[in-house]
Amino acid sequence: MAGIFWALLGVMAGAFVAIQAPINADLARSLGSPLAAAAISFLSGAIVLGVVTFIVTRFQGVSIGWREPEPWLFVAGGVLGAVYVTTNILLIPRIGAAALIAFLITGQLIAGMIIDRIGFMGIAVREISLGRLGGACLLIVGAVMVRYL
Repeated sequence: MAGIFWALLGVMAGAFVAIQAPINADLARSLGSPLAAAAISFLSGAIVLGVVTFIVTRFQGVSIGWREPEPWLFVAGGVLGAVYVTTNILLIPRIGAAALIAFLITGQLIAGMIIDRIGFMGIAVREISLGRLGGACLLIVGAVMVRYL
């Protein structure tokens, strides 16, 4: 039962990405700047997460180990996220929501398979099987079909 919950949570997060892209694109259109829209998206998210983090850590009685992570880890995820959100804002009016999501998922799957294969950042190594490779190829073909057919 827990596995179904986590799978549905992943589906919901994917749906949020699809919903977020046109919202941010409309914000960019209204502001006249995709970069400003991305900055506002990140700022509002950072404020919400900061408040939630403060509440949860106080409630649980835990403290954050600010000195533990390597310094680059404090910015790397944010930089990658900024590129992701800005790219979404730029692409959705040009290629549409379905094509954008198809290409995003394709890129995520390919990167995920490479990350699994090399054990990036200490995650468990998983081989690239024939089934995984076939699934990735089908996804690539599907993404191209969604965009061009």
